[in-house]
Amino acid sequence: MDYKYILFDLDGTLTDPKIGITKSVAYSLKKLKNIEVELDLLTKFIGPPLKDSYIDFYGFSESEAEIAIQTYREYFKDTGIYENEVYSGMEDLLEVLKDKQYILGVATSKPTVFAEIIIKHFDLERYFSCVIGSNLDGTRTDKAEVIAEALTQLSIDDKEHVVMIGDRKHDILGAKKMKIDSIGVTYGYGSYEELEDAGADYIIENIDGLKKILEIEK
Repeated sequence: MDYKYILFDLDGTLTDPKIGITKSVAYSLKKLKNIEVELDLLTKFIGPPLKDSYIDFYGFSESEAEIAIQTYREYFKDTGIYENEVYSGMEDLLEVLKDKQYILGVATSKPTVFAEIIIKHFDLERYFSCVIGSNLDGTRTDKAEVIAEALTQLSIDDKEHVVMIGDRKHDILGAKKMKIDSIGVTYGYGSYEELEDAGADYIIENIDGLKKILEIEK
């Protein structure tokens, strides 16, 4: 594959945010609806836009979902954001890609301000030419819009040399909408079936699989 630009999703692709996200969701559900849920049952919130998840999974109205997001952030902004870890082997992959002159970007549905904090917290900012996410006001949550902004900021005209890597269908569908290739990863929070149904060009199980597809060797 003759890729030059590689866009990475954040949650479930670069880092494992399970504890922080599920605790933040649990906090909001308990505070707003007095609903108590086991954290493992809330991993479905990892990846999709938060507003959609509150509506789809718990029947919140749009206005309720907006309040839920603000409540979620009460826990997330100071605590949940750091209950996170980089996947083993990921930094090694980023190092190799950077050394081989690939241009890397982050394209996430998470608000840009939080994504930037996470990338900086894990000392990953040196690998990425841009970190693009949604806006705090709830706009630009659609993955295609996020990818479009990343393409703009990286001044990419030839989409043939771009690939999006992510663990959920939203990453794959966003890539298809923007007419770029996609690689689905099953080590995150999406299943093989979800990624296949969304139309991923490639599906891999682990970071070694990414290295093979991207044809890199250290």
